[in-house]
Amino acid sequence: MAKRRLTGQQVRRIQQSRAARREAARHRIDRRLDAGDGLGPETPGVVITSFGHTLVVECDDGTLHRCVARRTLDTPVCGDRVFWQASTETEGVIVALEHRRSILARPDHSGRSKPLAVNIDRVLVVIAPRPEPSEALVDRYLAAVAAMGVEALLVINKTDLLQDAVSNTLTERIAVYERIGYRLLRVSTKRGEGLTTLSEAMRRGTSILLGQSGVGKSSLVKALLPHREIAIRAISQTTGLGTHTTTNATLYHLDTGGGLIDSPGVRGFEPALTADQVANGYRELAAFLGHCRFSNCSHTVEPQCALKQAVEAGTVDRRRFASFLELQAQANAREELKHPA
Repeated sequence: MAKRRLTGQQVRRIQQSRAARREAARHRIDRRLDAGDGLGPETPGVVITSFGHTLVVECDDGTLHRCVARRTLDTPVCGDRVFWQASTETEGVIVALEHRRSILARPDHSGRSKPLAVNIDRVLVVIAPRPEPSEALVDRYLAAVAAMGVEALLVINKTDLLQDAVSNTLTERIAVYERIGYRLLRVSTKRGEGLTTLSEAMRRGTSILLGQSGVGKSSLVKALLPHREIAIRAISQTTGLGTHTTTNATLYHLDTGGGLIDSPGVRGFEPALTADQVANGYRELAAFLGHCRFSNCSHTVEPQCALKQAVEAGTVDRRRFASFLELQAQANAREELKHPA
């Protein structure tokens, strides 16, 4: 018998009912917290994924627990180190967040910065021969990573698609990043090439992949996480909310060591950086910033601009400089909106 399809109104009613039950559960836990009744001792753990108000916390022994967070806390996200107290054998409440050493955020629908994942040690920016690489997007990723204060690597995926002409062109386009000190890895999941080197680069700390749609990030995740489906089923059993983890940032453990956050949602990631953060995100400019004739130089029309002189001398890549000016203009425009004259 075919499964009966629910109407939009029925779906909304089910969602509202589930939300009401979750809200009632939060109230019950809040009352128990206030009374100090029936909760276990504070235990450390890490948030490995979240589904709305429902969070999955992993303890040091690998056990998973379905938790909610106290209302007084900032919303925990994937990667947060937390302290939680058990309310039942499998459930609990998060009562404290540890300091976040790095935050990957993106604007929400209202333009406010929303943390996506935290405590990341390494960002791997993925490009491929197809789709056409966007250096402007790569520049934005690298500037955001610099603002986070973590390591950045470039990964060329789908190297099996490289032919001589395409390979030479792509090599020329990315050479600027190698010249200014970014490490470059070449990978083909189809041929199994470069995966060992990639795994070794991610062996310590927590990594995340960023890249435009179609660069093969999902294929990389599958190759790096052969037991991912098993982990998804374990999370599903813990939450009772199904296996739809692809829309949630989720932390997995790599067999070779380290962790990988799988987050398809960062494809359109556009961070809101300050002008200073933009400048710091272009490492090749560090030797020239502060040496212009005017201290408030905009690096556009002023004479004796050290940055423009470096571009003319070929020391700074012209395209990267144009990218810098664009991001800087956007940062200044945001600042003017916050503090209009």
